[in-house]
Amino acid sequence: MTRPDRNGDAVKELVRQHWNGRATTFDDASQHGIHSEEQHDQWLAVLREWTGDEPLQVLDIGCGTGVISLLLAELGHDVTGVDFAPEMLERARKKAEQAGRSADFYRGDAEALAVPDNTVELVTARHLVWTLPNPETAIGEWQRVVEPGGRILVIEGYWNHAEPWDEYEQIHDDLPMYDGRPPEELRAVLKRRGLRDIEYEPLVDPVLWGREPHHEYYVLAGTVSQ
Repeated sequence: MTRPDRNGDAVKELVRQHWNGRATTFDDASQHGIHSEEQHDQWLAVLREWTGDEPLQVLDIGCGTGVISLLLAELGHDVTGVDFAPEMLERARKKAEQAGRSADFYRGDAEALAVPDNTVELVTARHLVWTLPNPETAIGEWQRVVEPGGRILVIEGYWNHAEPWDEYEQIHDDLPMYDGRPPEELRAVLKRRGLRDIEYEPLVDPVLWGREPHHEYYVLAGTVSQ
């Protein structure tokens, strides 16, 4: 069977449809939302270790329902969350209001951010690169908005699902990092894009995911060159 040709916009539209459709139940999964005080505290500890104690200007890309955004805001950072799916953003805004957290959320494209050059100190992204038609373009865009000496921090994984589902049945061949990537592969991409001082940590603690991790989860962070 011949796969129909799709441009990036058509692929992104199906990605948007998928995540809009999952917005109301996304946080229900133990590995997505925060379901206990212990899980909350463990995520705070991980993020504190990687972001430090000084408040930073943070852009959380692919923020979804704002899980990481709100944790970063709780740590005292000035956080803006960006996502392509409006329904996800609506959930994030409601959660921020309920929690009394100061974080801004707006719709945006991870591959073409409406953000000036060199205006944030840290970009974060959790489980995002596999959803992107042009992940290396996105990483270059993240470097553009980070000030020299700032950092890009990705929380990623390699899940290698047996079969794609829902809209991803149509578009998984159009996504170069579909199913995630082992850490050494993504590290090589970050290095090729010019990030330096790349650091790695596996995220294997079951508390973080609310269960024994079924996949290879990890943090990678690199510094944007001066």
